[in-house]
Amino acid sequence: MVAKLENQLKEKIDQIEAGGAQKYHEKNSSQNKMFVRDRLRLLFDNGEYTVEDAKFANNQAGDLPADGVVTAIGKLGGKTVCVMANDSTVKAGSWGARTVEKIIRIQETAQKLKVPMLYLVDSAGARITDQIDMFPNRRGAGKIFYNQVKMSGMIPQVCILFGPSAAGGAYIPAFCDIVIMVDQNASMYLGSPRMAEKVIGEKVTLEEMGGARMHCSVSGCGDVLAVDETEAIEEAKRYLSYFPSNYKLKAPNADAVAPKAGRELEAIVPENQNVPFDMYEFIDGLIDEGSFFEMKKLFAQEIVTGFGRIDGKPVGIIANQPKVKGGVLFVDSADKAARFITLCDAFSIPLLFLSDVPGFMIGTKVERAGIIRHGAKLIAAMSDVTVPKISVIVRKAYGAGLYAMAGPAFEPDCCIALPTAQIAVMGPEAAVNAVYSNKINEIEDVKERIQFVQQKQQEYKEHIDIYKLASEMIIDDIVSPSSLRDELTNRFAFYENKEMVFSERKHPVYPV
Repeated sequence: MVAKLENQLKEKIDQIEAGGAQKYHEKNSSQNKMFVRDRLRLLFDNGEYTVEDAKFANNQAGDLPADGVVTAIGKLGGKTVCVMANDSTVKAGSWGARTVEKIIRIQETAQKLKVPMLYLVDSAGARITDQIDMFPNRRGAGKIFYNQVKMSGMIPQVCILFGPSAAGGAYIPAFCDIVIMVDQNASMYLGSPRMAEKVIGEKVTLEEMGGARMHCSVSGCGDVLAVDETEAIEEAKRYLSYFPSNYKLKAPNADAVAPKAGRELEAIVPENQNVPFDMYEFIDGLIDEGSFFEMKKLFAQEIVTGFGRIDGKPVGIIANQPKVKGGVLFVDSADKAARFITLCDAFSIPLLFLSDVPGFMIGTKVERAGIIRHGAKLIAAMSDVTVPKISVIVRKAYGAGLYAMAGPAFEPDCCIALPTAQIAVMGPEAAVNAVYSNKINEIEDVKERIQFVQQKQQEYKEHIDIYKLASEMIIDDIVSPSSLRDELTNRFAFYENKEMVFSERKHPVYPV
């Protein structure tokens, strides 16, 4: 009798773990998509997820194994994590009442254990036939997003998007700290192309509407574009290696590694403020080799945001990219930097600002897009942090760009300048033109006009000379590029026990 019961149990488990009908497995294979349980084996250490909750959910239905979602606890990089993973072979990974309850319960477990929560998303959204049971009630689908907001900044939340994340379900990635999307397969949208055509008369493809590449480069809803599912899972693992399990713990260190071999930092930065250079090369010469993990690489490329390690210790890097639009700050780059800064501060990851910024963009187009409001969002996020933050003026910091990049007034733990640095309301060319425009136009002789302009520019440069600014204690130190890494290593080590409260209040009125 016992053996019979055990065989019956094993048979039931095998049926559940097999997922949906064979034809749906074949469809996944034709799209280069893995079965959900194979994804989990690739994700967890040693391919094991030793605890699975509610495996038998809705097993009486017959065609809804695990009710289309796997919820599990396992080890990733040696740390405990909680995971929910849609099974797209079961009614396209759609949500029923028990699906929603399973997701809510694994979220609650992650909150109690204070461990990272991962969402492996591949879902067509809600089952319309089940909407009364899973949509509007107190433990309906809305509770999933409520929990995400509640957990934000408490524990890392990671979304790997393998397929669709449709309609209301699109808010799962929206509330995560990072969204990794598989190119060609991942998508997220509130309304499908078919719905868009029916409701607003717009004909559009799925890729245009909500494809992975679009979201990673245009909307900014995606953070990392992966070529396939294996890379997506590996990127999630890499990302979590920079984070503690929760906000109360310190970010983990790694073995120190020398920077990537290449040109000396002195050779990378041109003296001429208007000649572009590649900030990625500068970052590579500063951080441990192979340690850079970039966020939103394809979005708002005039600013670079990512995690790196200096002497084995994690640091969040915000750097202007003079090779793209001169490094000028736009609406999207302000949003990108603000979001990243907030993420680092939530989990006690120190911040390093590498400034080569002409300021914020001007003109009708950006003003109508709310550049002032978005710039305020960046400045507010940067001001509000309590983690160690170091500002390095690599070459220039003009106008409100100085403010956005943690200038002296915003209480960085220190503001360091390289010998190439300039800090001013605006650059010499613009300043001389602004002050002496009428005088310049009055000089008829071309040679005399050029001499006058050059003279005034030189006077202006002397006025903003970096040694003068150091003399006035506007900056804390002038450091040669060759000693910058050592300087940062020492300073971050001294600042790591920093404690401060930004201000006593309930919360700010966010400039969003």
